[in-house]
Amino acid sequence: MRPADLAREHGLSTQAVRNYERDGFLPPASRTSSGYRIYTSVHAAALRAFLASVRAYGHATAGGIMHAVHSGNLDRALTLVDRGHEQLLRDRETLNAVRTAIGHLTTGRAVEPAATGRSIGELAHRLDVTPATIRAWERAGILTPSRDPATGYRVFRAADVRDAELTHLLRRGGYPLEHIATVVDQVRTAGGTESLADALRTWQERLTARGVAMLDAAARLGEYLASQP
Repeated sequence: MRPADLAREHGLSTQAVRNYERDGFLPPASRTSSGYRIYTSVHAAALRAFLASVRAYGHATAGGIMHAVHSGNLDRALTLVDRGHEQLLRDRETLNAVRTAIGHLTTGRAVEPAATGRSIGELAHRLDVTPATIRAWERAGILTPSRDPATGYRVFRAADVRDAELTHLLRRGGYPLEHIATVVDQVRTAGGTESLADALRTWQERLTARGVAMLDAAARLGEYLASQP
């Protein structure tokens, strides 16, 4: 096969194929007496495995998998695959936790109108946590209360209470603060818990697509391993 033969199947340029070989994502090609590359069905299988892995795990991990295979370290390649599946599982669990937390917020106690606010002590009492815990959430960037201009004290409005209750639920589920900060930011960006429903559906669709991509990558990688001498 010529570089163009491999490139045509995937809509790539011939230079891209040569670059993949140069970067170690494909095994080295043999050369003709005039210096032209000669690719085989093994190279075609490697390219399919690499591109499928990019879709499933991202470019860096896909490259690491191919490097490990080509260096003879199959256990390293499989470890990278396992980590990808582990991350997908964690993302699924996080999605389910957020969906459950949002359900508790929308069916639980009503949050006070936005015009009113709570002090840090009142919010701590509502959640049955200490004020120090509330301040830790603030330092982590999860809560962003305003300040009373007269006293300088924190004032927690309706959105702050919602974020605090979501944080409390996720902390009880064992999630770290830095992860919760990302989730709370998604709630704010979506405009609240009701608008987050669409974001959760999109998130679910992306996880499903990634899971299917991982199945395809595993099949392509298996085919490539089987094609090697």
